[in-house]
Amino acid sequence: MFGLKSQMISANQALPGRSEAIPTEETHFVLHTPLKGPYPAGMETVVFAMGCFWGVERKLWQQEGVYVTAAGYIGGYTPNPTYKEVCTGQTGHTEGVLVVFDPKKISFQQLLKVFWESHDPTQGYRQGNDIGTQYRSAIFTTSEAQYDAAVSSKAAFQKSLNALGKGLITTEIEPEAPFYFAEGYHQGYLAKNPEGYCGLKGTGAVCAI
Repeated sequence: MFGLKSQMISANQALPGRSEAIPTEETHFVLHTPLKGPYPAGMETVVFAMGCFWGVERKLWQQEGVYVTAAGYIGGYTPNPTYKEVCTGQTGHTEGVLVVFDPKKISFQQLLKVFWESHDPTQGYRQGNDIGTQYRSAIFTTSEAQYDAAVSSKAAFQKSLNALGKGLITTEIEPEAPFYFAEGYHQGYLAKNPEGYCGLKGTGAVCAI
């Protein structure tokens, strides 16, 4: 199973999924803001993937200036997948967190710093003990400016990793892709389950902004 989950599938190998979105929560468990919008004018969005989305979402909703976060699936082929389907490795998706933020209160560069420093972006199709393509590191940007900033920060962070003798970054940086909201029980998971699993761990390298 690990071997299967550690290899990226092609589109014609993907599970068919479904045409309707799976049920999820309407509002954020902690921030009490609407998960799917509408979002206030002036907000920006980005999706970060850095391992199991439970810990990632908590890290991001704790940042001042973040309006709402949501756990979901992105970067694959299967429309409207379930968590069980994603865990098979047969959807191509990674576990991602949608972040809606106010750029007047927190810059995209500050969020990139949180992203790079909060996980190990050199591990390919795994994050710590979590093995599989669903745990790969990725940034899905929503503007050319975000994309350029993400690429630039990747190069800068690689220098910090090199200084510590770490490997090459495997993080995917891609334009906006369809984001599928995860099931309701995944949203705000670690606020609902304070003793729940969190595998989030950085490398010790610092991202200069």
